[in-house]
Amino acid sequence: MGESRAVPLTIEADKPAAPAHARILSVARELFCRDGIHATGIDRILGAANASKMALYARFGSKEALLRAVLEEEGAEWRARLFATLDAAGGDPLAQLQAVIAALRGWFEGGRFYGCAFMNAVAEHPKNEPWLRDLAAAHHACIRERLAALAAEAGFAEPALLARQILLLMDGAIAALMVTSDPGVLDVAARSLNAILGSAPRAGRPLP
Repeated sequence: MGESRAVPLTIEADKPAAPAHARILSVARELFCRDGIHATGIDRILGAANASKMALYARFGSKEALLRAVLEEEGAEWRARLFATLDAAGGDPLAQLQAVIAALRGWFEGGRFYGCAFMNAVAEHPKNEPWLRDLAAAHHACIRERLAALAAEAGFAEPALLARQILLLMDGAIAALMVTSDPGVLDVAARSLNAILGSAPRAGRPLP
């Protein structure tokens, strides 16, 4: 077997104008998401960021704290992109709910799809890491609240339940895309979402 070589880093985080802590965070975010947390050592991050250990520990204190900062930034940006796609669907809340598939498609086809950073991080760590689960739960809660608000606006009788169903569908699609890299997953997800929305009870209407 030949010697394995790391995929070169292609981000622009090491521009001299950026502060050291910003370069460290940007490089760590790319490498953690792309190559994995345990596969990415501190020395590799510092080398790619052209930064010192002093800069790392002065700002973040530890690799765990750096991971927390990475997940917080990755989650905030991911949610911002998702919500922007929903907003772009117009004022119809039902159309915004359906736009979650367009958001996943844009992410998958955008050249930086490494799966869900939170699910990946939880998978790489012991399952009794409460801080990591808390971060993942907070990320999901933000998404779920937005979906529930749209479901309520659209007149669904159980908006919280519907939001959970849609989020579960999204998570399943993301995992399937990671495993298969098959964009057809999103076509199936779109049909599943339409079936969920079509069968969900509306407020003021009796259940069949």
